[in-house]
Amino acid sequence: MPAPNGSPAVDRQPHALLPASAGRSRGVYSLPDYEPTRHTDLATVCARSRNATICLLSALDFHELSTQIPHAVWIMIDRSGRRPKIDQPPIHIVYASGESLSAGVEKREIEGVEVPVTAPAKTVADCFKYRDHVGQDVAIEALRDCLLQRKATPNDLFKMAKVDRVTGTIRPYLEALAGPLFAVRASSRGYAVTR
Repeated sequence: MPAPNGSPAVDRQPHALLPASAGRSRGVYSLPDYEPTRHTDLATVCARSRNATICLLSALDFHELSTQIPHAVWIMIDRSGRRPKIDQPPIHIVYASGESLSAGVEKREIEGVEVPVTAPAKTVADCFKYRDHVGQDVAIEALRDCLLQRKATPNDLFKMAKVDRVTGTIRPYLEALAGPLFAVRASSRGYAVTR
């Protein structure tokens, strides 16, 4: 059933609703007077694929950490999982496994659908891990914006970098950007904020 606001959801009784308008995904219905929001595509993808986690550019947009608008919904699935069969909206898939897949994932409700989204610190670490996909400049911009907006601490970022095994890549940028903002001190276990 759709949420009370008429947002898209997988409905077991499609006779009660009209089919989704053009551009919506197969099996996803909404009320005729429903107005899509900025995050409708995220809800649509997660309604169709229960094992998908919103990540990278889509998560950056969700957390307002980037000026870029993603052309597709970026999702992360298990390496051994099946690729979801979703035509609309367009999706871009990255694969992960173990702790890299499960750590730093928050459950958010978007338009009546429970949507797993990577937390800001995990999103930034993922941008460095998948920098060949999103670009090094996007990863650095995400790190800078995350620190400036105080969406994550340097210690949180370093923990997620350890999970994604990109500590060597992120450390110089974290030291350069976080040093003046937080007065951090590097240690072998991570970063300690000295206020």
